Amino acid sequence: MTAMKIQQYIVSVCATNCYFAINDDTKEVLIIDPGASAKQLAEKIKEHGLTPSGILLTHGHFDHASAAEELAQLLDVKIYAHEAEQETLESPGLNLSGWEGKTEVYHADVYLKDGQELELAGFKVSVLFTPGHTVGGCCYYFEEQGVLFSGDTLFEGSIGRTDFPKGSASQLIRAINEKLMTKPDETAVYPGHGDMTSVGAERVNNPFL
Repeated sequence: MTAMKIQQYIVSVCATNCYFAINDDTKEVLIIDPGASAKQLAEKIKEHGLTPSGILLTHGHFDHASAAEELAQLLDVKIYAHEAEQETLESPGLNLSGWEGKTEVYHADVYLKDGQELELAGFKVSVLFTPGHTVGGCCYYFEEQGVLFSGDTLFEGSIGRTDFPKGSASQLIRAINEKLMTKPDETAVYPGHGDMTSVGAERVNNPFL
């Protein structure tokens, strides 16, 4: 099994978790949700001697996506997002960049489908479409490593907000139950904000499910 090391950096005014998923054998790295601080994140990659392989966006809100383009240019890598999230990324009204007093448009280089399997940084990555927080939100599941990056879909003891434009609580809860709660109990969940948890802990303790 390819060993994974995870480094967490808190970025943006919303205390967003940006993660480095590092292949411990090759030192390749995937960056999940760089919502701010592109230059500092690029410096961390250089400092640790890592080779960047791509940027994965769980969704298009500014606090997860705003530094992606600058970071992709600095690292010469591609940005990945679910195909249904293109509208959110490209619309300032949906990506909430106005919260920072800006009008920003984001993009991805590769738009993904539900259930698509990627091979990046020596890992096999499954794309799990989990709409509800946004129309095209998704999670990234590394089955071999037992790791799930859940973005703002699932949190420790909570779920993502659904009061933003085009949000849907019923869609989100259904997606969590169908796509995430079917994974093994020991699957480690790394959310977009707050502390890590596990599928088993959320199945037992999450009041929203």
